[in-house]
This record gives sequence, structure tokens and C-alpha cells, in this order.
Amino acid sequence: ANDPEFQGQWREVKLAAKRRLAGLIETRTGVAVDPGSLFDIQVKRIHEYKRQHLNALHILSLYMRLRRQPDAVFAPRTFVFGGKAAPGYFLAKLIIKLINSVADIVNTDPAVGGRIKVAFFPDQNVKNAQHIYPAADLSEQISMAGKEASGTGNMKFAMNGALTIGTPDGANVEIREEVGEENFFLFGLKAEEAQALKAGGYRPRDWYERDATLREVIDFISSGALAGGDAGLFRPLVDNLLWEDPFLVLADFRSYVECQEQVGLLWQQPSKWTGKSILNAARIGKFSSDRAVREYCERIWNVKPLRVK
Repeated sequence: ANDPEFQGQWREVKLAAKRRLAGLIETRTGVAVDPGSLFDIQVKRIHEYKRQHLNALHILSLYMRLRRQPDAVFAPRTFVFGGKAAPGYFLAKLIIKLINSVADIVNTDPAVGGRIKVAFFPDQNVKNAQHIYPAADLSEQISMAGKEASGTGNMKFAMNGALTIGTPDGANVEIREEVGEENFFLFGLKAEEAQALKAGGYRPRDWYERDATLREVIDFISSGALAGGDAGLFRPLVDNLLWEDPFLVLADFRSYVECQEQVGLLWQQPSKWTGKSILNAARIGKFSSDRAVREYCERIWNVKPLRVK
């Protein structure tokens, strides 16, 4: 994993995959992205518990920092979203609208200078996934702890050498055990901590009041700046976060932002990042379907292989 020649070959393969995806993104969305930037990807069903809106809040925090400090040292990053919402799921549809509105303002602001790009990849399906998974540098697995049974998207990303930023939830726990704690960006409340917070009377507005960055981002959304001055467009989402926040987005915001800072710092050390990328792919074999089927045969079905002549 630390061999310079092998790392160079690894980066070439990853860059080729990113160039292919960048071409697709521009064709499908009209957004031109830099293949050399960090590809930060979240593709999955759009749902409050999967917390795509937490990702969007972080993007806005970066955007507002660059507006204040245009000369700040910043690793360029491309945020890619993909997924579908149930037809009648109003808040999920509003989250999609929020992501696209964030993209509209971030992608066109000269102050950002192209250092942040946001794209919502349309029609997420298996065919498109074949281009998305190999191109990811960072895999977003940020559901509220205790809500995700065990998805497989996180496994596909890791098998393709993406590092994961995630909560201690679902298969994230097992992936972290396999690839090594030092090769996984862990953040957020544990499931039992989340339950205790809710049981004790969670007041999300308290988190809003005491975190200046979070307050700035929420106020920016509330102002209508993302909606052509229409302060009411995202009001249902803002009210949901401030007064209910059933999936603890505000409670995990600070931990998520600080973890993302570590992502940015590591990305600026290509050799270390590449080594961790290689180890993610090399150590993820436990999640192979071959292994799963073999163990089912041995432990559950009690069947033995039969050679066919």
C-alpha cells in the first residue's frame, strides 16, 4: 500500500474513472467538474434518516467560509448526489430541491472560483452506478445511528478504494473493523447515545443557538437566498430541523464538520490518502458475495458442493 510506484498506478486508474464520471456529469447536468478534485459522493434513496440534508448543510458552511475568506487554503471538492424519493414524500422532495438550489448558487459564484462544485446526478440506477462507484474518493454513509439495517452501497464504494465518512451504524461498523479504524472517518452519536438524547428531551434549537456556523447556515437557508428571495420555500424543512429534527441532524452537525476537516487535511497528503484507499479495497473481501454464499451453505443451508460432470 505504501509502494510509490504502485500508488502512482492506483492514482492513474482512479483518475481515469473520475474523468469518465466528470464527462457524464457535464453531459447530464451541464456542470463542469475537475477530475483532480476530491470526489465526495452520496448516492442512495433520498430519505430524512439518510441525512442528505446534513451533507448540504456542510457544503453551505464551506461555501460561506470561502465567501468570507476567498484566499483560504482549500482542497477543491466535487460533491455528487444521486437517488430517488418516494412520490408522495414531501420533505424528501424538498431535500432534493435544497441540493439543487445549493448547486445553483455554489457553482456560479465567482468568489468560490470553482473550488466547490455540486451536482445532482439524475436517474440513479445500476448502469450509472458502474461509473459512480469507481470514481469516488469519499463515500458518504451518514445515516443517523440506529436507523440503517445494513446497506451494500458502502461496501461497493470501499471495494473501489473510496474512504468512508460515516456514523457507527449498519454495515459501517463492520467495514471499519475490516479496513482499520485509522482508514475510516467516524463521526456522530452512537445508537445508544442517540436514544438517550431523545429520551432526555432533545431540543434541536439549543444546538442551533450555541453553534455559530450552524446558525449561519440555517439562517442563510431561511433568508430565501437559495430560492430567489422566497423565504417560505424551505420553511418546512427549516422548521422540521429547529423544532423536531427526528434524525438528529443538528446534534451531529459539529462532529460531521470537524470530521470533514480531517478529510480535507488528509486529501492534501496524496501518499497517505492513496495508501488508505488501497487498504480499503484490499481489506474489504469479507463482503464478497462468494464468502457470503459459502458461509450460508455451511452454516444455514447445510449443503455441500457437488461437482457437475
